[in-house]
Amino acid sequence: MPVVPSPIRVALVDDQQLVRSGFGMLINSQPDLEVVAEAGNGIEAVQALSATTADVVLMDVRMPGMDGIEATRRILEQAAAQPTGSQRAEIKIVVLTTFDLDEYALAAIQAGASGFLLKDAPPEELLEAIRTVFRGDAVIAPSTTRRLLDHVAPLLRTQTPEQTEHAAAVERLTAREREVFQLIAQGQSNPEIAAGLFLSEATVKTHVGHILAKLGARDRVQVVVIAYETGVVAPGT
Repeated sequence: MPVVPSPIRVALVDDQQLVRSGFGMLINSQPDLEVVAEAGNGIEAVQALSATTADVVLMDVRMPGMDGIEATRRILEQAAAQPTGSQRAEIKIVVLTTFDLDEYALAAIQAGASGFLLKDAPPEELLEAIRTVFRGDAVIAPSTTRRLLDHVAPLLRTQTPEQTEHAAAVERLTAREREVFQLIAQGQSNPEIAAGLFLSEATVKTHVGHILAKLGARDRVQVVVIAYETGVVAPGT
């Protein structure tokens, strides 16, 4: 008999019970998704995810006690302390907000979140966002993320030690990796990059892996942020 893959484990973090209930019913209605933890603020989220293994966290930004930015930072610090390859080390966080172009969402993404999504997004977009970030092979809501980054691009260009390190890492990319890097920053998926550069998807995937490693990026969203920080992508392009 064929092996049925385990459902993607989802944690919901939002200070509104009705929001969590609505998202929970939607997610649990899908055979490949399962809600494994809920929390009403960042403190509860950090505690819950130290005891429960989740693959993807849907994280509200504005909450009392501890907001989604600090919770994102702490949860990913916990994940980074896990052995390489362990399930808890691979956790991904999607930031949810009611505000388009929200500077709080940017701060959460800079803290390591893997995507940005509006709470009023269509249900199918929310569900696909969970699956997409779990795969790690595409930027969540690239148009929304790019509008956010275009809006706050001046804040990303202030030179910090981390950004100086990013600029040096970009310089170490090969010519082909640089091409792929720029296309990732434009929100293109692996199949789109492969078609545009006349490469196989397997080759593109290899390049993406090398780029993530050289830049020290968790995923493609972090790659996009680094592209803005280093001027590889300009606002509005």
